Amino acid sequence: MTSPIDRSHRLITSLEKGTWTSRTYREAVLKQIQSLVPYDAYCFTTVDPLTLLTTGAVTEEGIEAIHDRLFINEYMEEDIHKYAELIRSGEHTATLHTAMNAQYEQSPRYINILQPAGFGDELRAVFVSGDACWGYLTLYRKTENSFFTEEERLLIQTWTASIASMLRSTSLTLVEEITSGSPEEPGIMITSDTFQLLSLNAPAEYWLSQLRMLEHIGPDVLPRPVRAVSSHLQRKNRVEQADDTQLTPKSPSKVCIQLPDGRYLILHASLMQQLVGPDQIAIRLEQAMPQDLLPLLAESHGLSSRERELLGYVLRSYSSKEIAAAMHISVYTVQDHLKSIFAKTKVSSRRELIWYFVSRFQLSNEPAI
Repeated sequence: MTSPIDRSHRLITSLEKGTWTSRTYREAVLKQIQSLVPYDAYCFTTVDPLTLLTTGAVTEEGIEAIHDRLFINEYMEEDIHKYAELIRSGEHTATLHTAMNAQYEQSPRYINILQPAGFGDELRAVFVSGDACWGYLTLYRKTENSFFTEEERLLIQTWTASIASMLRSTSLTLVEEITSGSPEEPGIMITSDTFQLLSLNAPAEYWLSQLRMLEHIGPDVLPRPVRAVSSHLQRKNRVEQADDTQLTPKSPSKVCIQLPDGRYLILHASLMQQLVGPDQIAIRLEQAMPQDLLPLLAESHGLSSRERELLGYVLRSYSSKEIAAAMHISVYTVQDHLKSIFAKTKVSSRRELIWYFVSRFQLSNEPAI
């Protein structure tokens, strides 16, 4: 006879057998969770595992109305249970009310954002597979409803491994070839520090339309990945101005996103120092180049960190002897690593390997890099 915990666990693990996109999987997970852990609002986002910036969220209107302030809180304010903190802790789930223990001043997020919006508690989860995080989930309850219990937190905790694995696999669904149709010029858009769109060129308008289709949002909403890279950049700038190198975020204000048709889009934010008026933020949007996709390809084939390092040398046309010297290993070990990489990627030569990781993703008729 199966226990209630086993039955509830199967509600999530049974989804592993389905065929999903990242969005449809997250929608199915939310539906299953609601049957056991009731909530009033939600935000379920995938993240770029290299930068931990959002690549698109499934949410609803109640949270969308406060999303800008949540971004600011996450990247520019001190608070409890930040997503990065949950990843480092290894606990991976937490409830806000329990952490505050009636000391509400501990959380500006609660005092300034959630409570005024009518929310009394939140339950956060991060989804880590291996060494990488692939998404965040936050569930919210209205002030008039009960707080999340420890039993509910632990229940969500038992599902994190399965959800992380599925977020990883749906995020690494790579197309065989990059499809055409992307603008030849990079998209450039300028925003204020409060996420107001000030100007953009035609390619940026095109890419914004693609992001809005991905997130199922209207033309008046700035896509979440845009707000994420902007918030991250502002956080970096504030820390650098404080001259505290220990706190400076190490990752760039950059995110790689897969669009519904399989193409990958890169967003990169830069600070524009205005001669007159407040500083503005420029965001560059363009289709991913081969070097941008290498980490995703390597992850999708389960290459070890050592194999990824060696692959980098192969793609820069190093000989086996040069690779051995650079990595401080023998030529025989280089060959062993190459055989393993060939087996995992189902190629049989260096030339095929370079084609698989670089040449097939060329965006024009220019020679392969």
